[in-house]
Amino acid sequence: MGIASRNGLRDWLRAPGSLSRRLARLGQRFEVQVLSQRTQPLRSHERLALGLPRRGCTLVREVLLRVDGVPLVWARSALHKSALAGPWRALKGLGPLPLANLLYADRRVVRSELRPRRLARHGHTRRHLQRQWLAATGSPPSAQMLWSRNSVFRRCGAQLRVMELFAPGLAKYRP
Repeated sequence: MGIASRNGLRDWLRAPGSLSRRLARLGQRFEVQVLSQRTQPLRSHERLALGLPRRGCTLVREVLLRVDGVPLVWARSALHKSALAGPWRALKGLGPLPLANLLYADRRVVRSELRPRRLARHGHTRRHLQRQWLAATGSPPSAQMLWSRNSVFRRCGAQLRVMELFAPGLAKYRP
């Protein structure tokens, strides 16, 4: 698929609003493939983003976003488990629907600034992505799948962190 630089993906990394809606406009069929949704210990970068204490569990949802069957984005959402009893309880029953259905349908939801980030080539997130991508698609992700954007959504005091990691092939499309 080639090398995807930050410049090649710059418009995607900065695009406001719903990524799902932008992707849906690229083809005939947009789908969310749920790879995992379970409770896990908090990772340090998620703890920092959510402003949470060192202890506690988080609900993590990991998905592939596909357009016409082609996987273009791996996304990971995390929130403190306590938020499931409150503002984010609808996340439990979301299934294969886009997270955007919750995030952009409620005016009380506020999004932080988008923060582009280069993924470490040999870090935990990269290894985790590789296992899930291979299991879901039958082939490994591109070694150039390195650029993500991160943001935190707030609703009624509860926070939800979203990381979206872009496949290099997305660079050929305009958001």
